[in-house]
Amino acid sequence: MRSFEKISYQQFQKDFSNDVEYDTIKIPKRKTISSAGYDFFLPFNLIIKPNETIKIPTGIKVCLEANEFLSIVVRSSLGIKYNMRMCNQVGIIDADYYNNEENEGHIIAFIKNEGSEIVELEQGKGFVQGILLNYLTVSDEESINDRRNGGFGSTDKEEKNE
Repeated sequence: MRSFEKISYQQFQKDFSNDVEYDTIKIPKRKTISSAGYDFFLPFNLIIKPNETIKIPTGIKVCLEANEFLSIVVRSSLGIKYNMRMCNQVGIIDADYYNNEENEGHIIAFIKNEGSEIVELEQGKGFVQGILLNYLTVSDEESINDRRNGGFGSTDKEEKNE
């Protein structure tokens, strides 16, 4: 069953500063019946200067089926109006990121202001959107039994050991 969930209070305490309240975390939602993307909402007020990059913990994790992923992109209004970008352009949240032992599957966005103006966004404003997608695999793929054990870059850890 696919669903968005808040991270646990214990993970929240690790990932957020003391001036953010757990109750401010809002579950992503679609705005219209035909919206493809689920808006993620800022859990705090944000001021981002030109050429500055900000780490934004969302307080959200996603449970997906094995053949699905969540694509995260900046909302078009922020990209067009303010020239805001995700540092990795498109975030890919794999199904096995959910409840990993390092960070519980907490979705974190890194946003850069590539515009020329200071951007101020209020708590509760949608800033990125997530789109649920299926994916395919090749028929002759070798058997894979490994599962993710961490967050950012965790799938690279195994490659270093080979």
